[in-house]
Amino acid sequence: MNDATAPVSTRAFGRIAHLPEPDYARPLLTLTAAQRERMLGLLSTMYGDEVAAATFPELERLMRVYHAHKPPALVAEDAAFVAAERFTERDVVLITYGDLLTSPGRAPLQVLAGFLRRFMRGSIDTVHILPFFPYSSDRGFSIIDYEEVDPRLGSWEDIASLAKEFRLMFDGVFNHASSRSRWFQRFLNGRPGYEDFFVAFTTKDAIDADYLRLILRPRTSDLLTPFRTINGMRYVWTTFSPDQVDLNFRNPRVLTRVVEILLAYVRRGADVVRLDAVTYIWRELGTSCAHLTETHALVKLFRAILDVAAPQVALITETNVPHADNISYFGNGTDEAQLVYNFALPPLVLHTFHTGSCEALARWARSLSHVSDTANYFNFLSSHDGVGLLGARGILTEAEVGALVDRTIAHGGFVSYRSNGDGTQSPYELNITWYSALNREGNGESQALQVARFLSARAIALAMRGVPGIYLPTLFGTKNDTDAVLGGAEKRSINRRTFDEGALMRLLDDPDCWVSQVARGMRRLVRRRVAQPAFHPNAAQTVLDLGPQVFAVLREREGVQRVLALTNVTDHPVRVKVPAADLGPSVVWRDLLSRARYQAHADVLSVALPPYGIAWLSSP
Repeated sequence: MNDATAPVSTRAFGRIAHLPEPDYARPLLTLTAAQRERMLGLLSTMYGDEVAAATFPELERLMRVYHAHKPPALVAEDAAFVAAERFTERDVVLITYGDLLTSPGRAPLQVLAGFLRRFMRGSIDTVHILPFFPYSSDRGFSIIDYEEVDPRLGSWEDIASLAKEFRLMFDGVFNHASSRSRWFQRFLNGRPGYEDFFVAFTTKDAIDADYLRLILRPRTSDLLTPFRTINGMRYVWTTFSPDQVDLNFRNPRVLTRVVEILLAYVRRGADVVRLDAVTYIWRELGTSCAHLTETHALVKLFRAILDVAAPQVALITETNVPHADNISYFGNGTDEAQLVYNFALPPLVLHTFHTGSCEALARWARSLSHVSDTANYFNFLSSHDGVGLLGARGILTEAEVGALVDRTIAHGGFVSYRSNGDGTQSPYELNITWYSALNREGNGESQALQVARFLSARAIALAMRGVPGIYLPTLFGTKNDTDAVLGGAEKRSINRRTFDEGALMRLLDDPDCWVSQVARGMRRLVRRRVAQPAFHPNAAQTVLDLGPQVFAVLREREGVQRVLALTNVTDHPVRVKVPAADLGPSVVWRDLLSRARYQAHADVLSVALPPYGIAWLSSP
C-alpha cells in the first residue's frame, strides 16, 4: 500500500490562515444595500420586522469581527473566488471520526494526519472530521463545548495542521446541545438570558396529543424529557435523545450565539460546514416541525452571512428525509445549501445489487436535473450512521424497502425505527457496514466476487454527477462489528469500529486479505476519478438505457472529455452494446481502468463486462 512514489496534486489545499487577533486598523467590512436587505428579509421571516431590525446589528458586528481576522491575502482571494469552481472533479471527501485510527502514545488526530499524508494525498482532498468536540453521548453529536477540541483526540493545533494540507469539513451540530453543556446548565440554574435558550414546558402534557401525532421524528424516545431546575420541573424538547436538548432558535440570542460559533469554525479552518439534522431545527406546534419556512430561512441566513464574510466556505445539509424534501434545501440553487446529502442514492444502489437490476436506480437518476453551477449533490453510500431509508420512500415500493430490511437482518445487521406519531413505528435506517450489506458471510461466494461487487457499487457513486464522499472504514471493506452492539453499544456502532494503526497496516500489506484488495481497488478508482474533467460536478450527465443489468451514465465536459461509465450489477458476465448514436461522434474509446481500447463497428460499441465489472470509457 505504500504510495510514496505517487504524484501529489498541485492543487492548493486549505485556505490562507486567519490572523490570531482582529486587525481594526484596516477598514471594517461594509455590507451593500442588497446584502442588508437579504439578511433583514430572512430575519423578518423568522422573527418579524421589529425583532429582525433589533437583531441585525449584532450579526453585522460578528461579521465585522470575523472580517478583521482576515489577512489582506485572504480578502483578495475571496474577492477573486469563482463559485462555479468551488468543487471540481478533484474533490473527494473522506468522512471519519477523529479516533477511528489509533496508535499508542500518539493523539488520534495526529495518527489520522499521518495516514492521510501517506496514503491519501493525490486522491482525497477534503476531510470531514465528525464532531471532534467534548461530548456526552451519541458518538460526538451531543456536544458539551462547541469551541474546544476533545483532548482525547488532540488539539486545535492538530486541526490547524490538517487544514494546511486538506480542505476540512466541520459539523455544525446546531439543532441540539448536550444536557451537560454550559448553556443547558445555565438554563437549569435559572441564569438570566438562558430561560428561553431551550424549548421547555411546565407540564409533560403541555403538547396536545393531536399536535404530537403531527411531529416528524427520527426516534422512538419521548419527545419531552423532565429536568429539575431552580424554578421547578421542566419538560424539555429532545428530538433525538434525553441527553440532546434542542436549541430554541425562536430566541434570536440563540441565533447570534450560533453565528458566532459558525464564524469561529471558519477561522479555525472549516471549508465546509455540515448542518446536522437541520430538518428539525425550528418548531411550530400544529405542524410536522420539519422543513418549515423558518427552517429554510435559517439555512439561507447562514448562507447569506458566509457569502458576505467567507464566500469560499460552503454549507452542506444533512436531511435524512424523502427525496423531494431533501432537495428543497438547495433553495433556488443559489441561495441555500451548496451541497445536499443524496440520501436516496444508498438504498437505491443497495436495492440494485440485491436484485441484479438497475431499473429503479436508472429511472430515478434520469429524473435528477442539474441544480445550478454552484450547487451539487453529495454522493455517499455509507456513513457513520447507516443506510437511511426515508430517501427512497416514494421511489422504491414498500415491498422493496421491506426486502432491504430483510436482507440487512439476514446479513447480520440491525434496523432502527422511527415513531409515526400514531403509536406505530416504521424502519428508518439500516445499521450495517457497506461490505456486509452487499456480501453475506458463509454463502460460498469467492472473496474475489465479493470484492468486485463492493467496488462495483462504489464506482456508481464516483461516476454520478456531484461530489463523492467516502466513509473511512469503507476504504478497508470493514465488516460488521456485531460484538460491539451485542455488548451493549448502540446499533450504529456496528459500523464504527476503530483500527489500531499497526494492525491495519499489516492487513493492508497482505495481498490475499480482502482488506488490502478493497483498499487497492478503492484507491485506484478514486485516483482515476479525480483526473477526469468529465467527472466535474457541473459536467453534463445522461443515464442511458442499456437494460437492467448494466448501469450506464455518460458524463461530458463539453469540448474537453466524455466518459461512459458502465457498471455490471450482476454476478454473471454481460456484453453490452451501446448505439453509437447515444455516444456522439467519437469512434475510439479507452478504458481508464484497464487501458483497453474499444472501437465502434456498424454503429455499435460492444463492451464485455465480467461479473460486477466496471468500465470507464474515455473519449477526449
